[in-house]
Amino acid sequence: MKKKTKAKILFQKEIAPAVFDLWLEADLAEQARPGQFLCLYPKEKDTLLPRPISVCEAAPDGRTLRLVYRVAGQGTREFSGYGKGGELAVLGPLGNGFPLPEAAGKKALLIGGGIGIPPLLQLARELRGEKQTVLGYRDGNLFLEEAFRREGRCEIATEDGSVGTKGNVMDAVRKNCLEGDVIFACGPLPLLRAVKRYGAERGSRTFLSLEEHMACGIGACLGCVVRTRETEPRSRVKNARICTEGPVFEAGEVEIG
Repeated sequence: MKKKTKAKILFQKEIAPAVFDLWLEADLAEQARPGQFLCLYPKEKDTLLPRPISVCEAAPDGRTLRLVYRVAGQGTREFSGYGKGGELAVLGPLGNGFPLPEAAGKKALLIGGGIGIPPLLQLARELRGEKQTVLGYRDGNLFLEEAFRREGRCEIATEDGSVGTKGNVMDAVRKNCLEGDVIFACGPLPLLRAVKRYGAERGSRTFLSLEEHMACGIGACLGCVVRTRETEPRSRVKNARICTEGPVFEAGEVEIG
């Protein structure tokens, strides 16, 4: 069982409207893998549940983690007010991550939208073969764009058309004739549905990181389940917990419409 620990805040900055870049020093950094997440605990007593935030980067020193998150409620609003030298109670790393061995010797296509973009950065860093990335934003506030460009080809889609392809990530994929033997994606449900269909059409092995509200983060409360194709042996139901069996699933394993 994972245990809560204290993480020291090294740096925090707002890098786009309501999007914050948080660097932590914690013993658990060495264990973090692309696609995993941490549970961060607010200090306010009336905010009971931890907030799950995906790992954006795990520094080579094994001591430093980067989280990029959007302020969405009381807990994340509290986190955004913390500065250098403060402490946070954290639990993790949690969940499974992206299966890097599946991309060995193959062309990889990474697709992220909105706050589903940060979990793909460490994946891009660790993939050693050919890779291309497509990032989707609402407008020209392109947080993390430069970091992805350092890792290889990166195409942009914006809803308002201010940068790159006007439209969504799949518009950019088709416009730029992008493809991959293996596809990794993270973002809102409409994006994941579109990527799942695209992967099936192209015959590409596709892995999806699902975003979901969580309560405990360790699989005890069953508050974050997804419908699955196969029956789970222990529970005998077609459900999987996103916080433990996920957040990354092979696209064919989950029923997301």
